[in-house]
Amino acid sequence: MSKPKHTPTGTPALVALDSAGVAHVAHAYEHNPSNDVGYGLEAAQVLEVSPERVFKTLMAAVDGELTVAVVPVTGMLDLKALASAVGGKKAAMAGRAAAERATGYVVGGISPLGQRTTHPTVVDETAELFDTIFVSGGRRGLDVELSPADLIRLTGAVVAAIARD
Repeated sequence: MSKPKHTPTGTPALVALDSAGVAHVAHAYEHNPSNDVGYGLEAAQVLEVSPERVFKTLMAAVDGELTVAVVPVTGMLDLKALASAVGGKKAAMAGRAAAERATGYVVGGISPLGQRTTHPTVVDETAELFDTIFVSGGRRGLDVELSPADLIRLTGAVVAAIARD
């Protein structure tokens, strides 16, 4: 991976990575609004990477507190496991408007990095199986490749089994 450098996209996620001095690669691609596979699988296809290495960022409310979940695009979020991972009892998916307002990003481009407000974050344990993973760079059509360890460190994430098939 290349050393951090100024990029013209300048999303808060990329600014956070640059500010922290974290090695990463920004991968921009043309997002197709009419794709029928979802944002993450589209990224995997266009960037020609294994979908298991591409992770989606989801927002859920755990006992009423917004929480970030980072799971492979090939699976689904296990809400019960997410609640357990942060010491909560009950979790539900956050609404679109609440997720966008809290993160400063639009759905399909929500990054776990550079969010408007810091939230508890949980990264699925499968992220640690890879040298690098891909997460949203803060807009549709932009993914960032970085090491799972850097993502976990920058977000203060807990690592837990929160994905299911």
